[in-house]
Amino acid sequence: MRILVLGSGAREHAIILALRSEDADHEVFAAPGNAGIAQDAAIVDVDANDPAAVTAFADAEAIDLVVIGPEAPLIAGVADALRERGVPVFGPGKAAAQLEGSKAFAKRVMDAAGVPTGRAVRARTRAEVEAALDDLGSPHVVKADGLAAGKGVIVTDDRAAALAHADAYLGSGPVLVEEFLAGPEVSLFFLSDGDHVLPLSPAQDFKRLGDGDSGPNTGGMGAYSPLPWLTERFGGEAEFVRQVTRDVAEPVIRQLDAEGTPFIGLLYAGLILTDAGVKVIEFNARFGDPETQVVLPRLVDPLSELLLAAASGTLEDHAAPAFADAVAVTVVVASEGYPAAPITGRPISGLDAAAAVPGAHLAHAATAEADGGLIATGGRVLNVVGTGTTFAQARDRAYRALAEISLEGAQHRTDIAARVVER
Repeated sequence: MRILVLGSGAREHAIILALRSEDADHEVFAAPGNAGIAQDAAIVDVDANDPAAVTAFADAEAIDLVVIGPEAPLIAGVADALRERGVPVFGPGKAAAQLEGSKAFAKRVMDAAGVPTGRAVRARTRAEVEAALDDLGSPHVVKADGLAAGKGVIVTDDRAAALAHADAYLGSGPVLVEEFLAGPEVSLFFLSDGDHVLPLSPAQDFKRLGDGDSGPNTGGMGAYSPLPWLTERFGGEAEFVRQVTRDVAEPVIRQLDAEGTPFIGLLYAGLILTDAGVKVIEFNARFGDPETQVVLPRLVDPLSELLLAAASGTLEDHAAPAFADAVAVTVVVASEGYPAAPITGRPISGLDAAAAVPGAHLAHAATAEADGGLIATGGRVLNVVGTGTTFAQARDRAYRALAEISLEGAQHRTDIAARVVER
């Protein structure tokens, strides 16, 4: 197939690496890509957020499938324009993508579909925020209603900090003040063709910047898959996945279809396992980052076939995807100053040595070529992925590879998957 992948991060690199691993002669294009992606796909000069530009390229190059990685092109309506031209596209239309683009929209859909989630108040003014904080109590959870690159949420016991966070976003729109939910978090992806869903394997990511879940919220500093500890509460990962498919994914997809906004693409369910049962924290309308980097390396079935089936409305012809009995762990290398003010432009070295570690590979998030080498161009720079037959082996491989990488001021967590190894 001729496949165009839109995006420039480690999630898109992981998707492309999965496509390249298939026993098929795909021609893969990427826009805008990055220095790492350029090693595995043809970079094209197309504005990924411009529906007309993407559609024109897809027509001119006879693209068989467009895969939309990040949220911005979805909210911009790129998928709608492609579908109007008859181009198969993996990614929801603008209306359905509001499931991620608007937290209030997502809460309304969950309420209508009977999906378990926490209480929430949509606040437009500081006074409404104050009243909601008092009503829902501490710890306080305040979220930007729109897109915020994974950094629009604060969870704190400090009422003043919660108010300050709300103030930062109220100028551009409402915020959501939510009930605090306690318990371990799980990310679970679902492929959807608008009528049917197929689950992938669950993962756990690490949102806080520092070890022990300290520091500010980020877009994600690491992840691992599978989740063996689900056996303790659900009798196994398979039973957990069945329950979430039945109680969360299928009702939401049916509700959106009934509203005339079918969801075609990747439904990301951010879940929390509370004492009262599994509840939804949030939905995203695309593959999660960094969870994609640990889920796709374990996928047995050809990714291209699954994505095309979702885009073409034929998921019912496919069985649930199979996953290898293996472990994947990823650790994010971030620039100094991330997430508040990352310092960019610094050279990166040691990548060849890192990639040479057995069972390890790299997914580039924010890299570019400069002066004959690579430089960091953003906050999260690289994902170092280790795979193996055990968590200890996969984790060791990831950190051994990471030790080969040099980036001045770089940050990374040292405790990714440490607890599951201890178990």
